[in-house]
Amino acid sequence: MTEMTVNTAEKQQTQEKKRDTAPTRQRSVCPECSGRIRHDEEHGERVCTGCGLVLDDARIDYGPEWRSFDNEENERRRVGAPITELRHDKGLSTTIGWRNKDIYGNEIPIRKRRQLRRLRTWNERFTSKNSQERNLKQAFGELERMASALGLSDPCRETAAVLYRRAVDEELLPGRSIEAMTTACLYAAARKHSTPRMLTTFESVSRVEKIPIQRAYRYLSSELGLEIAPADPAQYLHQFASELGVSDEAEHVARDILEAAKDDGIHIGKTPSGLAASALYAAARLTNEHITQKTVDETIGVSEFTIRNRYQELLDVYSAHKDQ
Repeated sequence: MTEMTVNTAEKQQTQEKKRDTAPTRQRSVCPECSGRIRHDEEHGERVCTGCGLVLDDARIDYGPEWRSFDNEENERRRVGAPITELRHDKGLSTTIGWRNKDIYGNEIPIRKRRQLRRLRTWNERFTSKNSQERNLKQAFGELERMASALGLSDPCRETAAVLYRRAVDEELLPGRSIEAMTTACLYAAARKHSTPRMLTTFESVSRVEKIPIQRAYRYLSSELGLEIAPADPAQYLHQFASELGVSDEAEHVARDILEAAKDDGIHIGKTPSGLAASALYAAARLTNEHITQKTVDETIGVSEFTIRNRYQELLDVYSAHKDQ
């Protein structure tokens, strides 16, 4: 009796499997002409290749939507913009556009405009729910403004945003200015990405003076343990040469002068920007280009006193290396 019961159960399972697989076989062939079924991805339909019978339609398309989320429309993808550190919510919230036009480009009626204005107001309030998010929102707006004015790259801006988030998480901001800490983070990020700018350059685009920025940078560096190596003077050359309008030959000679200075070790303990400006001034003299110390001071921000004390020493080292 036990063996008969087992055999009966196995037969029932086999019959159930056949019933389950029967519809699958029927769906793989056309019920009219037994032709092959083709999936039409463009229209979301399953069509017989023999008689053209449409078995079903409105299927879910799991492919890309081929929609662009930027103004250039170079890259089309299914999802929106990637997560970014430059937004206080990392870009996960919804933004209501400021244009009063619908999807077809038509002007929105005045009554609807008032409703949209209220929606934008409430959306702004909901996207920054607490004081920390409002702090990040204000700081990242300042960071984006200064980085755009200085022409810093997107990776540098992302690094600055990460540093500021770390400062907020470790509660380093109480008692300190948001603008000073933001400028200090951007200054540290520029040095980390080997695109340094002078502190006076940051001061020109910041809303605070140089001394608060210096204090904020020292505090940030010590508390977060930032290991930032001193900037290479050669990293300033292209920027300074462009601002002074010197030739490529003078920039090349200035680079050789700095290489000779580093070989002798006279760059140790000296300001990198001061060495770069002095090397450019010395190179301009060697290439017979008329640039005064006052011009360098007014254009770059390196004082005449620094240039006067540095350039002759650089010329002596460069001449000694050429004679070798």
